Amino acid sequence: MQATYDDAKLILKLYELRREEELRKARAWFGAQFSAASAEEMMKKYTFGSQENTYIRMVIGYWDMACSFVTSGVLNQELFLESAGELLVVWGKIRPVIDDFRKVMRNPKAWSNLEAVGNAAVEHLKSKGPEAYQALQEMMAQVAAASAAKA
Repeated sequence: MQATYDDAKLILKLYELRREEELRKARAWFGAQFSAASAEEMMKKYTFGSQENTYIRMVIGYWDMACSFVTSGVLNQELFLESAGELLVVWGKIRPVIDDFRKVMRNPKAWSNLEAVGNAAVEHLKSKGPEAYQALQEMMAQVAAASAAKA
């Protein structure tokens, strides 16, 4: 399906929302600091009520909401994937905890929009060239190592 003017307007609105000051702080923290191998570790490290927990909920909530526009057919997936590179970072960081999180929350559909579009984003990046996804993974590993060294 061809992207429309309304798709472009929605992409710009999503970008505008990402510029909100508190969400910007949350995104910066999440990209540089968030790390968890399981839902249990995530809940122990980032307890409910903490600033970090708030940031996690803001970032994941934003991206799951944005991805819901794609999964519901409101927003053209191809156009979204061309402008949502940060989604790959978020999805890469929460992918290891999603199954665990769903069990703990007793919600098998938690973050399902993020999962569907996140997986599509991985395939989209791989289609750009085999080295593109590998380079992203290497960059994320370097960020994680630098963050761990600071802690």
